[in-house]
Amino acid sequence: MKTSADPVRDYLSAVEREASALPTDRRQELLADLAEHIEVTRAERPDAAIGEVLAELGDPRTIAATALAEAGSGAAGAPAAGGAGAPARRGKVHPLVPLLMLTVPFLFAALLPDVPAAQFCSTLFRVIGAVLLCTSVHWTSVQKTTGALLAAVLPTVAISIWISLSVVPSGDGPALLANLATLALLAGTAAWLWRVRRA
Repeated sequence: MKTSADPVRDYLSAVEREASALPTDRRQELLADLAEHIEVTRAERPDAAIGEVLAELGDPRTIAATALAEAGSGAAGAPAAGGAGAPARRGKVHPLVPLLMLTVPFLFAALLPDVPAAQFCSTLFRVIGAVLLCTSVHWTSVQKTTGALLAAVLPTVAISIWISLSVVPSGDGPALLANLATLALLAGTAAWLWRVRRA
């Protein structure tokens, strides 16, 4: 029996075979996602055995059946090794949700600076938005980290420094400029994340 020296290629070939009922573009996207996930996992955990990384991904039949079910093709023709309750591999949250949660609450906080509830809700929604961003399948690890830093951490640090300064410029002009700069940063980051997202 012939064996291959490349278990990753064998694994991806098995997924491709099992997912042959998928449209070509969707099948190629699935394979690219899996290859990227394997590469990122190996980079983050260089000591992990490749067999362990592939086992964490799951059985190729289960992955293919899940992709077929999500594509609306149904998984009736492809037996799922993990059973009917196999978890979906795609995100359930639309990519627009974390972007809006990171951006829109800041507007409310800026428009209602004297309302403590608005400030609390803004912070809460931005934290939830950052968590949704970081757990989403629509961006790579680098994009998630960059987005969270630019849309959540940097504005929060800047606002905290602004508030804690004992010498804050007087008048509404400097505060308005700071709010506009922060809003531009949030909007720019959200636009960039939207543009580089995976479908």
